[in-house]
Amino acid sequence: MPESQKESGSALQKAVLVLDALFESEHALGLAEVSAKLDLPRQTVHRIVRQLEDLDLIRRDFARDHFSVGSRMVNLSLNAIAVAWRLAPMRTVLKDLVGQIGETCNIGILDRDEVVYIDRVECDWPLRLQLSAGSRVPVHATAIGKLLLAHLPSRTRQRLIHAAPLPSLTEHTITNPDELEAELKGIRRNGCATNSSEHVAGLIALAVPVYDGGGRVVAGLAVHAPDARMTVKQAEGHLPTMRAVAAALQKHITELQDGDGNTEFDRAEDGSISAE
Repeated sequence: MPESQKESGSALQKAVLVLDALFESEHALGLAEVSAKLDLPRQTVHRIVRQLEDLDLIRRDFARDHFSVGSRMVNLSLNAIAVAWRLAPMRTVLKDLVGQIGETCNIGILDRDEVVYIDRVECDWPLRLQLSAGSRVPVHATAIGKLLLAHLPSRTRQRLIHAAPLPSLTEHTITNPDELEAELKGIRRNGCATNSSEHVAGLIALAVPVYDGGGRVVAGLAVHAPDARMTVKQAEGHLPTMRAVAAALQKHITELQDGDGNTEFDRAEDGSISAE
């Protein structure tokens, strides 16, 4: 942080810097760590942290007097992401994917031990699972959930798997942490995740990762269908199309991060999404 900014920066600017530091860290931070990371006086950081805590934008780990992102900040972030995705051309991309595959597709992100659907486009079939954007589903029993778990840092993943309950939702739900870890290892190797009647009996799903400009997995793109209409094997036949759409979504995310403002995707002559 430049000296001039440290001296003249507003309280709001400094609060944003503190939030940025907490967002970028893989673990809760103490006052001394935040102060050193931002090169700000500890007294200043303490004052800002107290204000952010009062607003529930950050939360205190009382066992260690460390701080992490609070529930209000999480909700604000989820709402902002959902609005951005729905208003941007990404909504059109999702509709195009449903048109090509003929089944419901959605985009989900991780919120602690749940997956939140930030956008979802239903297929035209009368037999389908009705879930809207904003719906939450269990992380251990869904394709997107397992995909996002698989790409978490090892320590964070282990903590989630062993601390959170893994309830049995169907006879196919994975409820053993070691078996789930083995499944996640395969997901990292294959670059996709599947769900075969693990969340809802008779429903299959396939998910691929969506990356940001820095190469981090920030969301999952999935297709859902009753197993009477589509098997997992048949869903895997759509992997090239889904990965091309995920690449197009990454391009748009990168442009948003860079402030480019360019929201066009490359399309082939037949109107399908191109990964180029």
